[in-house]
Amino acid sequence: MLQLSQEMSSGAARLRIDVHGSEPCHHVLETMTFLNYRLANVTVEATVSRPKPDIVWYQRGAARNKTYAKNITFEDGTLTLSGEWHQGELQKVLVSMLAMKMEDVGLHPFHASAIRYRDLTIMFLGGESNHGKSMAQIEGSRRGALVVSTETTVTDDRGWAVMGSKSVFLRERAKGTERADKLNQDQGVAKFFDKTPDFVNYDEPSDVDLVVIPSIDGNFDPKTVEMIPFERNYQTYHSLMDYLGIKELLAPGIVMPLFDSDSRRARRAAFCKRFSERPYFLIRAKNPQILFDQLEDVLATNSAVSAGVTAHTRG
Repeated sequence: MLQLSQEMSSGAARLRIDVHGSEPCHHVLETMTFLNYRLANVTVEATVSRPKPDIVWYQRGAARNKTYAKNITFEDGTLTLSGEWHQGELQKVLVSMLAMKMEDVGLHPFHASAIRYRDLTIMFLGGESNHGKSMAQIEGSRRGALVVSTETTVTDDRGWAVMGSKSVFLRERAKGTERADKLNQDQGVAKFFDKTPDFVNYDEPSDVDLVVIPSIDGNFDPKTVEMIPFERNYQTYHSLMDYLGIKELLAPGIVMPLFDSDSRRARRAAFCKRFSERPYFLIRAKNPQILFDQLEDVLATNSAVSAGVTAHTRG
């Protein structure tokens, strides 16, 4: 028996979930916090507009008191769940499916934070290593930057930041996403900052003028390197792939299905190539303060970044 048909959205992307079972179901997720942290502006629509479901979930006791084994499959564009699924597991599935729908409408979620600083939009890209995008954003806020995004920056096909998650910290992980290796974020901030700065949001669409790959590592001297084309494309592709769950183990013995295709990968690579034409720098430092000092030097001395400021001002 169909108990719920619900549609979620992020920008123009839409995702429909149908839930079948013997017990009433009033919502798929208990809270949208994780989806808004991992994507941006995810809402539950008041009405369902999509003609058929993208996700079908057969819960326990769905038909004639049958107990369904826990399973997940993806075929012909529809993902099918059966059995009992924890909230954290569902969240990860929904993130990947909605990220795919976002790509379909020309929206690209980056695993990256971004700030508005000195009339520039600067993206701190969590590429292959993801060492410092949050701390760099917090240091930017300490110096008066506005928050474009925290965990996720969403651009359009032009490479303009059009949406972003605004929660600096994820305070609680739902069952199915617990991680002992994820350290207390407040403790991490306390090691680098006397106090958490005020966070003021910047919500206007803006071109990404500069991309920084932060590498906060106390074992190395400060270093700033302008990145070559392959490095820029490589790190950008890693950031975009973070949402498709290719490496996700959802539960013991159950992996995330492969949503991707050769045609999608080719389109994503073409977007990466266009996006990566802007200035990219890898900045290594032992703390966010030194990293941002290095960034200040880039803003003061690099002609390509200065040209971006001029172009933005004209625009």
